[in-house]
Amino acid sequence: MLKTLDRYIIRKYLSSFFFISLVFSLIAIVIDFSEKVDDYLEDDIPAEAFLFDYYLNYIPYINSLLWPLYALIAVIFFTSRMAYNSEIISIFNSGVSFYRMMVPYLVSATIIAGMHFFGNHYIIPESNKGRIEFENTYIWKNNFENKTKDIHLFLNESEKIYIRRYSVRDSLGYDVTLEQFKDGALVSKLIGNRMEWNTEQQKWRIKNYRIRVMDGLEEEIIQGKSIDTTLAIFPADLERRDNLKEAMTTPELLSFIDNEKKRGTGSHQKFEVERYRRTAEPFTIFILTLIGMAVASRKVRGGMGLHLALGAGLGGSYIFLSKFSMTFSTNAGLPPQIGVWVPNFIFIIITIYLLIKAQK
Repeated sequence: MLKTLDRYIIRKYLSSFFFISLVFSLIAIVIDFSEKVDDYLEDDIPAEAFLFDYYLNYIPYINSLLWPLYALIAVIFFTSRMAYNSEIISIFNSGVSFYRMMVPYLVSATIIAGMHFFGNHYIIPESNKGRIEFENTYIWKNNFENKTKDIHLFLNESEKIYIRRYSVRDSLGYDVTLEQFKDGALVSKLIGNRMEWNTEQQKWRIKNYRIRVMDGLEEEIIQGKSIDTTLAIFPADLERRDNLKEAMTTPELLSFIDNEKKRGTGSHQKFEVERYRRTAEPFTIFILTLIGMAVASRKVRGGMGLHLALGAGLGGSYIFLSKFSMTFSTNAGLPPQIGVWVPNFIFIIITIYLLIKAQK
């Protein structure tokens, strides 16, 4: 059962947290608008488009990134005031231990972390679809992350395609090789100078092709200038946007990762990082809540300013370490689970140390 003190701290925590979220969201919108206003005016974008299609979906997105930091600032903000007003000392004098006082903090962190967890996996990706569609249409028109040379893909278990060079702008592939296998043996090999997308028929047209058909020791060669073929690949598969992963709910993300592994594209690593990030970040709220409590519960001469400075330093260190380790996972082959969770493990050690040294 929650006691009066618990309800008091929970109310303080949640009200401070959502107030800080509101303030920082407004600041983020103003900064983002000032950066993009030239694009809005240049493309003559309707006001309702960037207000409802973009900024209405931008608010959940920016909050999903900063909620752990908001939690730290909120805890330091109201706990430091309690310490300054000698409320913490009064709580200790009434017989409440430091660790018992942690209970309402953890209850509040559980509420926020639960919302963050569900939002990261389902709500935020859904809202990101509208935001990303707006950005791709008006702002980042060329934010493709494409491998334009030496593309190797498994179309299915029995078909493999190789494209030496691909042009995103024209949907053209050059020096194409399509191999078909049966029971592990190569039975057909198509080589073409160029492949282009036929929009009307939704098929690939291969120019100046030669097909080698193998049947045991026998071989047949078929040549021609043009052939339409149905492949399990579309231009969209070769024209991937940088922000694609942000617009996928976790079930969609898992399905996409599984499909990428089957195709052997080697590009699933960053999507794996996104998958584990969505779970690790809500857990961070517990860590930063306890850090904020340990730092701000001691009454010091510098008051709230010193607490906020120390908290901002710890929060900035966490964000830097998190981005650094995730970059290692994405580009240097570090397993995604380790890259995403290492900052949490390191800060758990820091949290334990600060809790031991906290005023009791």
